[in-house]
Amino acid sequence: MIELAQRSIKRLSRPSLRFVPVWRRNFLVWRKLAAPSILGNLADPMIYMLGLGYGLGAMLPEVGGVSYIAFLAAGTVCFSTMNSATFEALYSAFSRMHVQKTWNAILNAPLDLDDVVLAELIWAASKSFLSGLAILVVIWALGLSASPLSLWVLAIIPLIGLCFGAIGLAITALAWNYDFFMYYFTLVITPMIMLCGVFFPTEQLPGAFQAVASVLPLTHATALVRPLLLGSVPAGIALHVLVLAAYTLAAYGAALVIFRRRLLD
Repeated sequence: MIELAQRSIKRLSRPSLRFVPVWRRNFLVWRKLAAPSILGNLADPMIYMLGLGYGLGAMLPEVGGVSYIAFLAAGTVCFSTMNSATFEALYSAFSRMHVQKTWNAILNAPLDLDDVVLAELIWAASKSFLSGLAILVVIWALGLSASPLSLWVLAIIPLIGLCFGAIGLAITALAWNYDFFMYYFTLVITPMIMLCGVFFPTEQLPGAFQAVASVLPLTHATALVRPLLLGSVPAGIALHVLVLAAYTLAAYGAALVIFRRRLLD
């Protein structure tokens, strides 16, 4: 059985729909605890949006020509999507790979490692879509966005989920315990939240920080989502989409390479 699993790891990548049963397996497991899972993913971004939006927003002038809560709402969609995809690609995927040994069992079926990793990526994006959609529904319900252009955000959310899901899987491929993820959250996720236009315009940052923010994926996510929610077409759509796609492909490719080396040790 071990030899069979190792042969599946060594095979070259051949994109197929074989990832679907693995995705479905993750969905069926998640469905048993769907309510607390969704609540957990929504709690932090919802508190930030409502607490800071109405509390801090009452003391602030308009930001970018709109109320602060309307400005913050777009960042919250991106933050919620990123947060959900990241947690799924880190903690849940690591549990299935390293702790529960679910991947080892799956790789004894006629599946490749590529199928398993792709299923994890699509599953992380699927969960993050629900989180982003839930925040978007709240935004619509509160009347913070009434533009028909906001519907296009539904097309951006999956790309954000894929991007951060792929980056999360690359980090998971390097991790040997859950504590390792704290480095990623402290050194990468938290700075992105602060620098990338979630809570305030990036134009208010010092020049050096703006330069750093310009290459971070969350900046490009907010640059797409915020104009759409505010009723305008984003500038540089192609650039923002290409950056998010490039992060997705590069991180996914890195994850595959590292997972192959790790699971062959």
